[in-house]
Amino acid sequence: MKKILIVDDEPVSLMMTEHILSTAYQTFTASSGEEAITLYEKERPEMILSDLRMPGISGMELQSRLEAKYNTQIPFMFMTADHDEDVESKGFENGAMDFIRKPFRSDVLLRRVDNILQTVEKLHILKSAAQTDQLTGLLNKTSSAKEIGFLTRSAEGVLMIVDLDSFKLVNDIYGHSAGDEILISFSDILRRAVRSNDIVGRIGGDEFITFCLNISDDSVIAEKSRFINEQLTAEAKRILGEDMNIPLGASLGCVYAPEEGIDYNELFKKADKALYFVKKNGKHGYNVFRNEEAEESTESGQVSDIQNIIKIFSERNIAKGALVLPTEKFRLLFQFLVRINKNYSPNVWILLFTLNDNEGNTPPCEEFIETLRLSLRQSDLITQSGKNQVVVLLLKIESFNISPVIDRIMANWNKNDVSARSLVTYEIDLLK
Repeated sequence: MKKILIVDDEPVSLMMTEHILSTAYQTFTASSGEEAITLYEKERPEMILSDLRMPGISGMELQSRLEAKYNTQIPFMFMTADHDEDVESKGFENGAMDFIRKPFRSDVLLRRVDNILQTVEKLHILKSAAQTDQLTGLLNKTSSAKEIGFLTRSAEGVLMIVDLDSFKLVNDIYGHSAGDEILISFSDILRRAVRSNDIVGRIGGDEFITFCLNISDDSVIAEKSRFINEQLTAEAKRILGEDMNIPLGASLGCVYAPEEGIDYNELFKKADKALYFVKKNGKHGYNVFRNEEAEESTESGQVSDIQNIIKIFSERNIAKGALVLPTEKFRLLFQFLVRINKNYSPNVWILLFTLNDNEGNTPPCEEFIETLRLSLRQSDLITQSGKNQVVVLLLKIESFNISPVIDRIMANWNKNDVSARSLVTYEIDLLK
């Protein structure tokens, strides 16, 4: 049942109006503007029916105060015994939805109130469609900025930009429908990660934002980051399959308000800087922006000369055999080699090995990777792709040497005890 707040300083008029409306609505009564402000905060009625002229806070002043406090338009209908047309005109200019003159008939009052509530409901539907992201149901970019900006001016909390890592690969490999399903599922994860009074929105294709009230502790953010990433991994495997090997994850750039400011645009820029730091330092985690001076001091540890640079980036204790990499690092080197290949044609070959276990068990990829590592050169690269595939990059090798390399790999593999229960096939192509 919809709620209506009735405000009138005349006891008889207040009682009669409440009697009429209580037959169709849940009603609350206040005999002054001050009392109405307290009741509105507690009950949040769908509309307010207020006498226009009251001692203390008038009906128009009550409307102005409430709308300024809650930063929203509140459906108001005024009652008045005044027949001055200028009063009615001023009321509409103030934002009133209707006027009714005392004394009024009960059927006329009920019909006018019903018309207002129907209009408000239609406006809510249109407003909701304009404010929300069609795919996820979260607030859209504009509405997120408005709602969060309103909170940051008066409340403390943490603004977090949440960016999906490697999401483009989902669309590229599994298709856009699967990508949409991941986005919908991720929006539900974000809803579960925050409270009902926090703000969550989608501000880009794979970029989201949230403002969590009354949070000023990094450990809380760390827990949210862990929860979001764990849930995302589980949901991605449910949607895409257990053999999904895309390094999906979420990076969080965070900033505290009012510690680092109260302006939304300023806070957003700082959170974006924190997000950039996460993105370039491993992803799947979080970073909290600190003031500019602290940020500069943490990044000022420059090395003194080029020899120190070489020491920092060089690999220590280079192991025998090929370099085995996780998929994400392998992908970066693959992309780099594609760039080199366009200008220098260094003869890079890509091999895809597929293992199928004859007994229906998990293919012995770890054993096969170890065989590859020891069979190849230190300049070759290896990574596992999915549960039963291994990718190899052979650098600077001529086509006539490919067959001997594969023969050596298979000869070494056949010496392994588990090779008998596995069928190994391969494809090969020149990187272009």
